[in-house]
Amino acid sequence: MTVYFAAKALLPQGWAENVRITVSAQGIITALESGSQPDDNTIRLDGFLVPGMPNLHSHAFQRAMAGLTEVVGDPADSFWTWRDLMYRLVDKITPEQLETIASYLYIEMLKAGYTSVAEFHYLHHDRGGKPYAQPAELALRISQAAKTAGIGLTLLPVLYSFAGFGGQPATAGQSRFIHDTEGYLALHEALTLQLAAEPMQRTGLCFHSLRAVTPEQMQRVLNACPQAQPVHIHIAEQQKEVDDCVAWSGLRPVEWLYQHMPVDEQWCLIHATHLTPQETQQIAASGAVAGLCLTTEANLGDGIFPGPDYLAQQGRWGIGSDSHISVSVSEDLRWFEYGQRLNKRRRNLLHLPDEPYIGNVLYQGALQGGRRALGQAIGQLATGHRADMLLLDSRDPFLAAAGDRERLNRWIFACSTNPIKRVMTGGRWVIEAGRHAQEEQVTAAFIKVMQQLVA
Repeated sequence: MTVYFAAKALLPQGWAENVRITVSAQGIITALESGSQPDDNTIRLDGFLVPGMPNLHSHAFQRAMAGLTEVVGDPADSFWTWRDLMYRLVDKITPEQLETIASYLYIEMLKAGYTSVAEFHYLHHDRGGKPYAQPAELALRISQAAKTAGIGLTLLPVLYSFAGFGGQPATAGQSRFIHDTEGYLALHEALTLQLAAEPMQRTGLCFHSLRAVTPEQMQRVLNACPQAQPVHIHIAEQQKEVDDCVAWSGLRPVEWLYQHMPVDEQWCLIHATHLTPQETQQIAASGAVAGLCLTTEANLGDGIFPGPDYLAQQGRWGIGSDSHISVSVSEDLRWFEYGQRLNKRRRNLLHLPDEPYIGNVLYQGALQGGRRALGQAIGQLATGHRADMLLLDSRDPFLAAAGDRERLNRWIFACSTNPIKRVMTGGRWVIEAGRHAQEEQVTAAFIKVMQQLVA
């Protein structure tokens, strides 16, 4: 057991003073007491202590293409032309390169405040579309990268079978992604068994999108895996996706999903961007988590999620860095509010009846939704939860001058430099003085990979 003492710590009910936190050798918080005093057996933490943020949506390999697509290639550039460029990159990546990219990314995430990640993993096969001798080769590279960095992981192997609604044949660019149902179930079972020995890792179910699987496949997978676990899906990112779904089924994607699948609080609907008021209400009432990836959705021109209406109905939501055009907890939270302001031409839109401070709504809401979406005991400083914590620099001028209610506002909306100086995951400090122990080595390897991929 290790006992820490923080003068200020963010608990589920808000900021508390003089908090003692006892962490077991297994990295679990076993006791927590506010209004206490330090003693000779406690380790004092110099700074403001907050829970680490779950990242509910990641495609690790896409970090390697960040910044490469900001060039006009088509007067009608869109998500779909961006996707063509992504296919060209994915055709080059080797298992070793994937592990290096993910290791670098996960260290970036830790430094930015993300202490766990849901990896939406659909890069399965070799460059010819054939399975590796070890079918889980690339997924296990992701697992190893998470261990190297020290980040928590919910690994979501993705079922991806078709190019479009109604079972349209996959294209050549999608060949590395494709599984049939039985192959997918075998992969999921193998990964679940292998990750069971990893204390900070687990698996979940994942359908790429309604356009990439059939209803029969979805039902078969859900019936074969009845145990409680996260279920993730891309749902309504682009207007074209909505239009194609209506042409196929007569229903919009969210509308179809709720009429045909048992959507509940285990589900995470990624990019639930294009919603009607009824669909917004359905998601909120079901307890499903809306997975928002604000910087990626802005980069791709996806659209704007109906945030105020969703929060008014007590909907669950969380954030992900998705394509990793940016890796920053504060930036993704900030852009949730800023997108609403640009859309409505008003300010301070994401508030709750009992919480007028936007930063508090954003941070606590993303913690709650992220915890549910990853299916792990994370996202809050509380007994029985994993000791995933950030220590914010109390010498930062904006944080030092802030009262309790303003502190998260100051971090999210004012800090131009990163105030995170230490990061703990599973009871172990993985970032010290803003640095990771393997950062130099991993960065050098990442530079080589980037040079190889653009050659």
